[in-house]
Amino acid sequence: MEAFWIILTGTLVATSCGLLGNYLILRRMAMMGDAISHAVLPGIVLAFFLTGTRDTIAMLIGAGLLGVLTTFIIDFLHKRGKLQADASIGVTFTSLFAIGIILISAFAGQVDLDQDCVLYGEIAYVPIDLWISNGGTILGPRAIWISGGVLILVLLLISLGYKELYLTTFDPSYAGVVGISVGLWQALLMGAVSMTTVASFESVGAILVVAFLIAPPATAYLLTTRFRTMLWLTVGIAFLTSTGGYVLAVAIDGSIAGAMATIAGILFAIAFVFGPEGGLMSRRKKQATLEESTVSAA
Repeated sequence: MEAFWIILTGTLVATSCGLLGNYLILRRMAMMGDAISHAVLPGIVLAFFLTGTRDTIAMLIGAGLLGVLTTFIIDFLHKRGKLQADASIGVTFTSLFAIGIILISAFAGQVDLDQDCVLYGEIAYVPIDLWISNGGTILGPRAIWISGGVLILVLLLISLGYKELYLTTFDPSYAGVVGISVGLWQALLMGAVSMTTVASFESVGAILVVAFLIAPPATAYLLTTRFRTMLWLTVGIAFLTSTGGYVLAVAIDGSIAGAMATIAGILFAIAFVFGPEGGLMSRRKKQATLEESTVSAA
């Protein structure tokens, strides 16, 4: 039963992160999850100052709010400051992370307070971190409820705003012309990314969240040219990554999170070489065909 809970948690988190990761990759903001994992430290510190406790919920709220702020700052620097997306991400997360370090060293030096409080989870502990009601009823692993709820919200955003997200991702100028608020949907997407990453950090850890945000959608990107198909492929790859990662971890008696990230990388490598659309072999074949056509025409 423990294997089921771990694989289910991994699949739920990978699906949530992967679906949003499709939009991040196409918008050239793939490292947003890594930026958020560092930038939320001031939010954790401020949550402690306001509540006087290291309660997980308070820390998550503080981290989540800073995560949203991070996405807005990055977007502002990119759109208004005319910085490249990667430069905006780098400047923002290093600055906020440094502010968090200063706050801890100056005002909370005697408290064990850092990202380890909230953000560096371990998926192997999912089966023993149970949600128990006030009446003593065991409702199952807490991570399942959190990751399941997050996935429902992500699915609602994508299904209800599919057209708007699609147009603002591929052609924001046209989206603005037809009356779609590009800024609003950008904010909704970045808010969803922040919520998903911060909520998932405690369950599976920051490294695995970043891997799930990038690897499954990047793999799907190499397998199809249709965006809707890309989303469905991401879901399937998320399941394969979680299941294969757990099997690998058991076989080698190693880290589950590390094994899942490894499987994600292996699947990407296979798609990179053999993918029918963006794979290396496919591109070479198309290039050879084009050269033959050019020679024949000459």
